Amino acid sequence: MDSVVGIAPVIPVVVVEDADDAVPLARALLAGGLGAIEITLRTPAALEAIQVVAHEVPEAVVGAGTVLTPDHAAAAAAAGARFLVSPGWTERLLDAMCGTGLPYLPGVSTPSEVIDLLDRGVTDMKFFPAEAAGGVPFLRSLASPLPRARFCPTGGIDAARAPHYLALPNVACVGGSWMLPKDLLAARNWEGVTALAKEAAGLAPAAPRS
Repeated sequence: MDSVVGIAPVIPVVVVEDADDAVPLARALLAGGLGAIEITLRTPAALEAIQVVAHEVPEAVVGAGTVLTPDHAAAAAAAGARFLVSPGWTERLLDAMCGTGLPYLPGVSTPSEVIDLLDRGVTDMKFFPAEAAGGVPFLRSLASPLPRARFCPTGGIDAARAPHYLALPNVACVGGSWMLPKDLLAARNWEGVTALAKEAAGLAPAAPRS
């Protein structure tokens, strides 16, 4: 796998509190058509969750999010992650993610960061925090001067906003967690998650504004 951004229009951003929920949650998202799943390294259960999904739901492309250090990158790769996502990047972190051999999405929020990554041969990036950093108008303004950059915007995106991002020529997919509301997760309502995942997987780009 060379890149993760073409698997589905939406990458669910998942916070797993209990590793026992990881497999049914991954299966619910996969059944809804979301084949790439980003499990964030924000909880003690995250690495175990990645490991069990990689082993028991191999048809899902499970990745690690909130990768902040070289140790995070190494541990996620060892657990079976198939891609890495960071909210930002440093040279050490970039080298570590590259060194795993996995596809990765380093986070950017300024044109200078984008140019720096392009200079390093990186064309797929996470735009974060998307809404707070300028949203659709910001990304639209980058399309002409920086056409080689492809983005996965994440942060503040919901079902209503996603189509407007997906309509941009430099957006390959979006990340979000709106299909994972807390009430459904607390109730372990996996059928409800699947229904919302189907809606997310079926999102079409919004019509261009005149």
